[in-house]
Amino acid sequence: MHPLVTRPDGPTLILPPRLLPPASYYRVAASFPRAVVDWSGRFDRTVKSTHRFEIADTRGRLMLTVPIAKPCQGATWADVTLSDHGRWQETLPTALESAYGRTPFYEFYADRFIPLISAAGSAMRLIDFASALDAQVRDILTLPDDTLVHTATPPSDGVRLSVSCDDAVGPYWQVRQSRFGFLPGLSILDLIFNLGPEAALALR
Repeated sequence: MHPLVTRPDGPTLILPPRLLPPASYYRVAASFPRAVVDWSGRFDRTVKSTHRFEIADTRGRLMLTVPIAKPCQGATWADVTLSDHGRWQETLPTALESAYGRTPFYEFYADRFIPLISAAGSAMRLIDFASALDAQVRDILTLPDDTLVHTATPPSDGVRLSVSCDDAVGPYWQVRQSRFGFLPGLSILDLIFNLGPEAALALR
């Protein structure tokens, strides 16, 4: 049994879709024997967290957006595809390097994520993009394969949870902590680039 699984006999956890979510999302997911990310819900343009994530750059908090194409009426989140608007495949890696280039572990882990971002095209579904990034996160954090399973099919049973700011992981060391103090609730990338192999320990 993985040390982060604190509910070994618990039900399947069902989480809403998020792109590179905060570390607390992974901690909650890992505490269950199995967690699924349900993309079968109807598309809602007001839910921005599905294709946005927050990092810390030289000015503090910064929200990064992956543009999506307008889906057809009645589409689910699993039907949503990426958009090439704003050349984000070029600007987003630049933003990550500017924010985390001086962190202790950026150079060790950037190649896990930057190629996926740079190669993402407009024909790619958001669910596939998020799943590919999550696979790298799980591998770095040595989380079980069942920690986050992305699905376009409505789960038959399980317990649905959302992850709030109250579940924030930390405080942990951040590269600009002396300037801004500890910034909770940032993307899992913040934890990985700042702590490297010790990131998994912060989830306990």
